[in-house]
Amino acid sequence: MKEDEVQPQTVHSLAISSTSKQFPTSPSFRDYALTSWIKNNIKKKECGFFQADSREDTCKCGYLKTEHAEEAIKPEDYTGDTWDRHKHVHEVVTDAFGNILFGGLRHKIGKYARVSTDTNPEMLYKLLTEQWKLSPPNLLISVTGGAKNLCLKARLKNNFHRGLIKVAQTTGAWIITGGTNTGVMKHVGQAVRDYALSSMQGKEIVAIGVATWGIIHNRDTLVHKDGCFPAHYVMDINSQGRLSGLDNNHTHFLLVDDGTHGRYGVEIELRTSLEKCIGRKYLGNSGVTIPAVCVVLDGGPGTLNTIYNTMLNDTPCVILEGSGRIADVIAQVSGLPVSQITIALINQLMEKFFGSEYHSFSGKILEWTKKIQDIIRLPHLLTIFSVSEDNHGNLDVAILQALLKASRSSKSRGVESWKRQLELAIAWNRVDIAETEIFTESSQWKSTDLNWAMFLALVGNKPQFVSLLLENGVSLRDFLKDEETLVILYKQMPSCLFLRKLAQRVRRCHRLKGRGLGKGQRGHTGRGEIISLTHVSEEVRRLLGKFTQNIYPPSTFTHQLNLSVEDMSDSMSKGQASSQAPFSDDRAEAQKDAGRDLFLWAVVQNNKELAEIAWEQCTDCTSAALAASMILKNLAMEESDADETQEMLKLANHYEERAIGVFSECHDSDEDRAQKLLVRMSPSWGQTTCLRLALEADNKRFVAQSGVQALLSQIWCGELSVDNPVWRVLICMIFFPLICTGFLIFRRDELFQRQHEMNEEIKIMETVTGSTFRINHVSLPAKVKPLGIFSKLGSFYGSPQVTFYWKIVSYVAFLVLFAVVLMIDFQRTPSPGELLVYIWVFTLVCEEVRQLFHDPDGFGFRKKCSIYINDLWNILDVLSILLFCLGVAFRLTSKLFHEGKIILCIDFMVFCLRLMAIFTISPTLGPKIIIVKKMMMDMFFFMFLLSIWVVAYGVAKQGILIDNDHRLEWIVRGVIYEPYLIIFGNFPQNIDNAELDLNSCSADGTDPLKPKCPVLKDNQIPVLSEWLTIIMLCVYLLFANILLLNLLIAIFNFTFQEVQDNTDRIWKFQRYELIKEYHSHPAAPPPFIILSHIWLFIRRMVLRRSAIRYKEFKNELPQMEEEELLSWEALMKDRYLLSAQQEQSQCMERRILDTAQKVTILTEQLERDEETSSAAVLKRLARLEEQSNKALQMIMDSLKSQGASAKEKQPLTSTATNGNLDSLRNTSEIEKCFHVKARQFLYPNSKITRFPVPEEKVPWEVSFPSYRPTYYDCKDDGCDMDGSEALDNYRNPEGRTGIRGRGALSRLGPNQNLDLVLTRWRDSERSVLEFLGVWGESRGFLVLPEGLVDSSDQLPATLKKTLGNEIYETLNTKLSEGIKVFEGYVDDCRNTDNAWVETTVLNIHLDRTSQVMVDIKNMSVSSHGSLQWQEVSSITRLDSNQRDSLKKVAALHNRKF
Repeated sequence: MKEDEVQPQTVHSLAISSTSKQFPTSPSFRDYALTSWIKNNIKKKECGFFQADSREDTCKCGYLKTEHAEEAIKPEDYTGDTWDRHKHVHEVVTDAFGNILFGGLRHKIGKYARVSTDTNPEMLYKLLTEQWKLSPPNLLISVTGGAKNLCLKARLKNNFHRGLIKVAQTTGAWIITGGTNTGVMKHVGQAVRDYALSSMQGKEIVAIGVATWGIIHNRDTLVHKDGCFPAHYVMDINSQGRLSGLDNNHTHFLLVDDGTHGRYGVEIELRTSLEKCIGRKYLGNSGVTIPAVCVVLDGGPGTLNTIYNTMLNDTPCVILEGSGRIADVIAQVSGLPVSQITIALINQLMEKFFGSEYHSFSGKILEWTKKIQDIIRLPHLLTIFSVSEDNHGNLDVAILQALLKASRSSKSRGVESWKRQLELAIAWNRVDIAETEIFTESSQWKSTDLNWAMFLALVGNKPQFVSLLLENGVSLRDFLKDEETLVILYKQMPSCLFLRKLAQRVRRCHRLKGRGLGKGQRGHTGRGEIISLTHVSEEVRRLLGKFTQNIYPPSTFTHQLNLSVEDMSDSMSKGQASSQAPFSDDRAEAQKDAGRDLFLWAVVQNNKELAEIAWEQCTDCTSAALAASMILKNLAMEESDADETQEMLKLANHYEERAIGVFSECHDSDEDRAQKLLVRMSPSWGQTTCLRLALEADNKRFVAQSGVQALLSQIWCGELSVDNPVWRVLICMIFFPLICTGFLIFRRDELFQRQHEMNEEIKIMETVTGSTFRINHVSLPAKVKPLGIFSKLGSFYGSPQVTFYWKIVSYVAFLVLFAVVLMIDFQRTPSPGELLVYIWVFTLVCEEVRQLFHDPDGFGFRKKCSIYINDLWNILDVLSILLFCLGVAFRLTSKLFHEGKIILCIDFMVFCLRLMAIFTISPTLGPKIIIVKKMMMDMFFFMFLLSIWVVAYGVAKQGILIDNDHRLEWIVRGVIYEPYLIIFGNFPQNIDNAELDLNSCSADGTDPLKPKCPVLKDNQIPVLSEWLTIIMLCVYLLFANILLLNLLIAIFNFTFQEVQDNTDRIWKFQRYELIKEYHSHPAAPPPFIILSHIWLFIRRMVLRRSAIRYKEFKNELPQMEEEELLSWEALMKDRYLLSAQQEQSQCMERRILDTAQKVTILTEQLERDEETSSAAVLKRLARLEEQSNKALQMIMDSLKSQGASAKEKQPLTSTATNGNLDSLRNTSEIEKCFHVKARQFLYPNSKITRFPVPEEKVPWEVSFPSYRPTYYDCKDDGCDMDGSEALDNYRNPEGRTGIRGRGALSRLGPNQNLDLVLTRWRDSERSVLEFLGVWGESRGFLVLPEGLVDSSDQLPATLKKTLGNEIYETLNTKLSEGIKVFEGYVDDCRNTDNAWVETTVLNIHLDRTSQVMVDIKNMSVSSHGSLQWQEVSSITRLDSNQRDSLKKVAALHNRKF
């Protein structure tokens, strides 16, 4: 980008706040930089010479004498210069800038600056963007029109307000007006105010007022040499007189100062320059400049000039019909041919819409007619907005359509035109405009042509455009086929937690690699760290878990990650980024999943809209949704922003719902395929499974689905049928011969039974109908055979269900044996039973070790340890084993024998608690165990609360009753134990005298078996504060027994009610781990399990065999089967989305919104019908008037035929001709087209203005008495504006031009011009015709070689410098071989009444192998592209004359143009 363009804003900025007291005219610390910048760059103008005007105290500049500096006031006898604005007004440092505060109910603060008329527009743009911190606009809306009291109809006013704000809000536009509180500017301010009152988003609409400083009322309050922060501006309409007040609803003001007072229109020139400057800036990161549009309401002669100049600058105008005056005049003639826009018609319309005001400036009717004709001649830049038409009153749509219509001009044709329009629509984020104006049947797009648009939509966070582009053929596979594209997407990702984590990883990798580099190499890396998909893959794997694999293979492409944020390359924004490192063709199919890549990119930045669109494009949608849920939950745990955390968790739950919905649809359609989908390895997501992702993401609702539970039940039963009752399984565990008798049902038996039943049904149908059905297709695979006897035995005892039951039996036997040893057979020397317990516990230890190291999912030892410890039952296992080891160690020590037995007894309690794990498999008792766990947590916090009361009462009671008892055990008994027993009804006897037994206590506290007696009196009667201790007991019982215990019951009840709904879900979720544990559990129960452990040890350590992989939990499918499964899943996803959409459309909230929308549409329709009916009445009156005129005409004709005077007829004819515009619009006569460029107002390269020549006055035959053209003759030695000579001999053959003399041409009469069209074939097959273009620096694009000549037999001398002497001479010799394509008058802007250009278009076709082709190639290289070969095509950018010439050349060579 150029140096004068605004640099991109950084992601992070430092906010400096100040808490010091602010004074109105003292800039705060944060405003010092603004003050310094404005003083250095912004100037104002002031008068330096006082010369009295008609009033002695007033200068000719308009300011009072007292408002001038002392040096500007000259002595009274001064007879020097007369006052001249250009000479005596000079620039000084501005003294009015800062913040402006308007009074009223809502304190509105804006920014303002007083600027000179000579201020550089670039400086003003920097003031707006860099100093006032405005974001560069995506659109510039210049609103102009009536500056007086403008009254609009209610509907037009509402449409204008709503449409203007909507287009500004949706596109991020700047609105530029005159800034005063009058006319159209006031309406713009009201629209901004209404938006501010109704909007809850807090997004400010930028309304910039460019006003004249000298006409601002109360401007003195804005003046201070150091700026005002803020300046209190008072709006006083009553006392402002001819001056104008600023509009309090504008946000920024540029007050243009030319050193005068009371002079309107000073700001127009600077405002125009500023708008041009903004229009040259680029739109974001694209190559499109910021578009501008002019919106016109009402207006007078000045507004007409504004419209005319605006459209000459190729800026589209939207004129609101019905707003009054000049806007209505242009709207009335907009549909007419230019030849029918006559002076009389404009005169009539002006008088109609201007009323009495028209007579004050009716002398300019010729100029107005000419300008209106020129405006109508540019239909691609003119849009008439009428609320009466069936456009639903959408002014915002009309504005954007006007811009798109203008972009289809000759400057950009074909595909380039559509690209520019699409870039604008994306920048505005108006997908509705793109749908109706761009993606139409006439537009032809290739999928690859829209890749650049997809990139802009993704980086700009435009999800609606992403959907639209996908609907119109964009292929994500083609879009992301290059690794570079995805890398740049991550580089352009908005600031988020994932980007920060990725940057940290990149830096760590960079530092690690930098340690091995030399100093010279290390210094070279300062431009930016290196980012690749490898870093992305590693960060995603960290979020998913180490049990997954990298989703991207090692990358060969790297991209600089400039952490200060750099602009993306122009080649990527245009979709022309080269493929430096495309994915290898032999990579896995999953790593080419473009939907997965885009979905992951959107998920990690927590972008719900883009993620939802990308998820719909994923081929593995269930795994993608579960992976997204897990990634978001892990990111939420690391996010410090609470709001962002909630958004992440909300989106994670959303994708869990998506996964549930798709899987439910799959399970309802085909249970077997759905189960395969659960356990298939997903190459797209690190070779893991849907089930594993759901478990790691803690997606309990997904796991609790009936389809998932059916799979778990099937794995739990192994080869046994899930329909077998438990009692049959238990019986067969003991009486195993029953297994072979059909007492139990196996799954394979069910398959054969199902096949048999289906075949029987088909046979019956064949018998009844007599037709043949697909009986041959209902069969099982050839590999499936019935189970034999030994296979049934192996399948039965290898079932996880049977293994679990055997372990329960074994564990109960162990507890019985352990209890017998503790109670009956616990000797100093271990008995055989006790030794058997030792062996049994050793086998349990071996099993715990096996569980810890058994890692079929590849979690890693650290993750496996974390999982092991987080399981409550494993904690009980470890605790019981440790206590057992400690108890045995004490028990084998003679001195600690009894202590060892105590520890073993306690350990037995722990072993018994472990027995509760057998209930986890039960659907009835399993959820209750979860409730018990929750209540234990409640109990813990309740005991903490209860202990406060127990200790408080116990200490108080003990201190009152017992005097200085030093025995700790009895103190604890009295303080804690006795108060605790009181809760359960065991009341102490030492509180009441009546129940006190002195024999049960020790008077001096020396008896270790008795508590110490209370304090006794001399007569051995206890000194008891009976009333106090009883009251304390009552209070204690009230709070402890009644309040706290009932509180505990209430807590338990609340916990039960809260957890009851979720216990079933939690139980189903935890059931997986139990099933998986026993699926890999050795079949033999302890202590026989030691044999299995020995075999596993031999297998792994001695035989070095890999661990057994079970397909029940993780299965890798063949490629064909996986593709078929994913295709079926995609079909189920589409069904789910359709059903979800239908359900959403039928919900109550949606119905309410639809009803409200319909009511709004009906209301607008009624209003439109009302106005349409009134318009219809007017049309009927117009037709009635026309019929009356015709009748009167017939009467006049009749009178004429009878000899009546024809003079009475003339006014009626004029009325009939100009009265009905509809009849003029329907005229279809062939019209003569006069020259247009030769009549433009400004003569090129001069300050001469042509005399206005309307269309009807162009022919010389038409009388034009008021025609007074300016004489202009630009000679070689200078310009002569007053010369005269005999010009009657030379008349422009095409009519008047508005200027006489030679003008800029070399001679009077015809001036010969030669357009040279050099053509060639691009290749030997003659597929493409090309022409040689010369770069025209003045025009900014290629032109045909041309120039004025004395004769068409020689080349223009000006081409000798362009083409070179050798090529020039060669082509001069070939002129005779050329073909004259055209010869005659051309419409040239240099033409005058007496001099004109006649052009000869000569085509010379060159042979590709000729020497002149070699010379042209060498010349093109040496001239750095000033000579270029271009295809002869309609998209070629040329002026209209040369474009017509090129079209004729294409026809000459039989090529389509």
